[in-house]
Amino acid sequence: MTRFEFATATKILYGEGVFREAAPIASQMGRRALVVYGLKGEFIDTLTADLKALGMDCFTYEVVAEPTVDSIECGLRYAKEKACDVVLGLGGGSAIDTGKVIAVLATNPGVVLDYLEVIGNGMEIKVPALPLIAIPTTAGTGAEVTRNAVLGSPEHGVKVSLRSALMLPKVALVDPELTYQLPRDITAYTGLDALTQLIEPFASVSANPMTDALCRDGIRRAAHSLPKVYFDGKDKEARADMAIASLFGGLALANAKLGAVHGFAGPIGGMFPIPHGAICARLLPIVMDVNIRALRMRQPTALANQRYIEISMMVTGNAKAEAADGVRWVEELCAAMNIPALSNYGVTRESIPILVEMAARSSSMKGNPVHLAATEMQEILERALLPLSG
Repeated sequence: MTRFEFATATKILYGEGVFREAAPIASQMGRRALVVYGLKGEFIDTLTADLKALGMDCFTYEVVAEPTVDSIECGLRYAKEKACDVVLGLGGGSAIDTGKVIAVLATNPGVVLDYLEVIGNGMEIKVPALPLIAIPTTAGTGAEVTRNAVLGSPEHGVKVSLRSALMLPKVALVDPELTYQLPRDITAYTGLDALTQLIEPFASVSANPMTDALCRDGIRRAAHSLPKVYFDGKDKEARADMAIASLFGGLALANAKLGAVHGFAGPIGGMFPIPHGAICARLLPIVMDVNIRALRMRQPTALANQRYIEISMMVTGNAKAEAADGVRWVEELCAAMNIPALSNYGVTRESIPILVEMAARSSSMKGNPVHLAATEMQEILERALLPLSG
């Protein structure tokens, strides 16, 4: 067994109603709160009222799209201007990632580009962040327990990560009640992102016993409950399962690597206005299929071969399932959830060579269970341009 490490938020609170514990916890961390919240922000009024009732000064910053270098710089200036000493991220991955970066750069010198991978200077973050409370309102990204944030740079046409263990939230509050009103399309995109973030670490080259346990439980929960919650958003048990699956996916990806789905997702999301979850959903069954074929051809004794069989048994509930059965199950689920082709968002065959080149250099691609040839990567994108058959 190889060496591994496991790090996460200092404290995780899960359960219906834990959202109302955010203000009391924040009041023990600081007096001037910045609340970073997502589009629509159904719960922002409740949270700010709770904070003010405890005598805290409260300032808000709305995140209307996936975070960019410019939007982070704007939020950072605001946090410094208001002398905020505690940050709360309320929303999906975009709001929580924005909160993470503002919290850590509020205490470290320089600007965003000083610390970014690929397009920046990649400087090390050395000073602990402002205390951060992460409160997800979707069940997908697991951002409440990860040590990185993904930022877009339209100028460079890419999405890149800022990473540091010092970015881990002090507290993650996972309350499934906050997901009850999610629209069907957001339920699909975020839920399939969660499933991807359970399958990829389980099959990755850095899988370890702790992430394996989380992935096994999470995959079973997602397979059982994602179809239910998509067709009946008021199914509270299914919503609770997906909140747990999302949390487990975040814990897994933060402590084991991802794979080709996320290797492609960064470049595609940087070049085209596509929701991250929609990219993952369309790519997942194709990447699984190509990986399984490549493993059989070039690494027939690799552990990942057995992992894909196990994934198939978990999602189908069939103890005799083969690896291909899992691919079909995921593909049929994506079709039932009306996941669009990437061509619907403007991705074309002409885009493929640069996307393949960029994806090959991504950190997530290094976690893929088998090295994919350029022709295999091209095949994945060509197939993703086509619509799913119902």
